[in-house]
Amino acid sequence: MSEAKRWKIKKAIIPVAGFGTRFLPATKAQPKEMLPIVDKPVVQYLVEEAVASGIEEIIFVTGRGKRAIEDHFDVSYELEETLVEKNKQDLLEVVQKISTLAKFSYVRQPIPLGDGHALLQAAHLVDDDEAVLIIFGDCIYDSAVPASRQLIETYERFHAPIIGLSEVERSEVSKFGVIDGEVVDNGNIRVKSIVEKPKPEEAPSTAVAVGKYIITRDVFEILATMESGKSGEIRLADAFDILLQQNRPLYGRMLEGEWLDTGDKFNFLKTTIHFGLKHPEVGEKLKNYLKSLPL
Repeated sequence: MSEAKRWKIKKAIIPVAGFGTRFLPATKAQPKEMLPIVDKPVVQYLVEEAVASGIEEIIFVTGRGKRAIEDHFDVSYELEETLVEKNKQDLLEVVQKISTLAKFSYVRQPIPLGDGHALLQAAHLVDDDEAVLIIFGDCIYDSAVPASRQLIETYERFHAPIIGLSEVERSEVSKFGVIDGEVVDNGNIRVKSIVEKPKPEEAPSTAVAVGKYIITRDVFEILATMESGKSGEIRLADAFDILLQQNRPLYGRMLEGEWLDTGDKFNFLKTTIHFGLKHPEVGEKLKNYLKSLPL
């Protein structure tokens, strides 16, 4: 096996088992990942980013009430037949493309015991000698080079777990895991420690984890030995702490592009406006409408 093929990342895990309580009542009967940004659900943006980065297989970790995600990425014969009958070829092509984006697999997280526990449900679908891309459902990036591709480029260089990073205002660091590390070059950082939700005056930097990672078998093995972490759950951040305590390498990549967080109402609306302004059908109308508002 060639070195390039050996280090090729082909799979992504997308955990989508959360309840989406910040968006109730909209998420009472539908997954938060299926809430639309203009005309595509959030989760499709994530899948398209992964596929544009070279990913061939998407593994969803689902929970109760997430069937709509499976249906979205499945073939819909009845809908396709209706579009054919109505001669809506453009929409037919859009719908058909969704189910062919990648190979899709689904595993269940029966009890919500943390993001690390969710990843463990998919560990058996990842070979011992391969790394895997992890994308959490609240993090969309608008960038010239897909954010996941940027992470993969850093992994191909260092062959170690990678954390996707972004700069935030110091006043915002208490919402995130903050990185303490040493700059290597070109946005790559050798991580020394991760401080979870520090006070602004105690934060070692303003570089925070955004919800995109590459993990190796070492991380899965650590997660499998954890009964619970500092929070009482099996958390990926705690596994990274153990990795660092064992003096094993961990890197961060400062992601280029615009980070669009969809995890709360305000940022969801912000993301919708961002992509709405770029949408060929409604962009100009939306721009004119926003200008007309008496703000």
